[in-house]
Amino acid sequence: MNLLYFILVNKPPLKLNLKPLNFEEPTKTNTEKQPFASKDINPISSRPTSSTSNHRDLSTGQLHLSDAKIYKFTSNDLIDRGIVGEGNFGIVCKMEHEKSGTIMAVKRIRSTVDERCQKQMLNELDIVMRENTCPHIVKFFGALFKEGDCWICMELMDTSLDRFYKFVYHKLHQCIPESVLAYITLATLEALDYIKSLWQIIHRDVKPSNILVSRSAIKLCDFGISGQLIDSIAKTRDAGCRPYLPPERIDPLRATRDGYDVRSDVWSLGITIYEISTGYFPFREWTSVFDQLQQIVEGPPLRLNVDRLSNNCKDFVNTCLNKDENQRPKYKTLLEHQFVRKATTSQQAENTAAYLSEIVDGLSENTDTFELYYYLPSDTAASFNSR
Repeated sequence: MNLLYFILVNKPPLKLNLKPLNFEEPTKTNTEKQPFASKDINPISSRPTSSTSNHRDLSTGQLHLSDAKIYKFTSNDLIDRGIVGEGNFGIVCKMEHEKSGTIMAVKRIRSTVDERCQKQMLNELDIVMRENTCPHIVKFFGALFKEGDCWICMELMDTSLDRFYKFVYHKLHQCIPESVLAYITLATLEALDYIKSLWQIIHRDVKPSNILVSRSAIKLCDFGISGQLIDSIAKTRDAGCRPYLPPERIDPLRATRDGYDVRSDVWSLGITIYEISTGYFPFREWTSVFDQLQQIVEGPPLRLNVDRLSNNCKDFVNTCLNKDENQRPKYKTLLEHQFVRKATTSQQAENTAAYLSEIVDGLSENTDTFELYYYLPSDTAASFNSR
């Protein structure tokens, strides 16, 4: 069977076995233009607009800011304050909810799902909003579907871990302290364990750009409804490489429709911690999906071997990067690892918050451009890895 076919289709849909909540039907369909003009944010072919109810936009939603502040809203209730991020599947804008004055981040993702799936996703998001008590998961306020886009309203953080670490390494020419690396790892692990234990969600897209940073917190985002929407687009047009996928999701001889579990996210977490520990993505840039297959599946095991890092840190990352998923531990075991346990004290949380605040302040005040290295250059890999 065709290798590319295996890679593209063997990704199971996200399932939440949750009791549906009552969702109030919208009273009308809003077909007005969006409150700000922009070019097509995703280079995918526009689908013909159907006249049937299967593709009717749910353009009125519910904004749940707190138990005491709940609003019906449409896109016209949001004032654009500028783009704060762009990705392969959409843009993130800073927006103000006019009635409450709340500033939030609004992620717009091109949607390919019909109305039935829209309702299911919104119901699931409602459950996530109401039941989220984890301090390391970004808060969601509400969502709606409008003119081919899903607008997801969430807590506004200061930056992503992706931009954070690149600023530290490639602008400041510093390294993130190991104690901070441990706290970031702890926060991400607790968030992953929470969504799996409470909502039966496997994140499936753990990477620095999906871990958000504020002056006092580390929070995980892009799971649930956002992950489902991105999956729906990926199946239709994204034939490119997915840099954080583990071997079992790339190798056509191992990949099956239900052939992975949370240990897939453990691999992605290992790649993420490797990346923010060194300042580089650990593989050279891929030119094709077959290049990715050769490096991750057929290449030698990836090992973190940086002199300034402790044996505990290196052991944690290398354990996550075991190519045999059956030998890779799950979240509960990793939370007991010595590298993570040392980050559980209140003093460590305070020290990390002070460091985050310092870097975020510098990043917000930075007006210079700096080169955003991503892939580890192949000619420097050996020398860099020994530093």
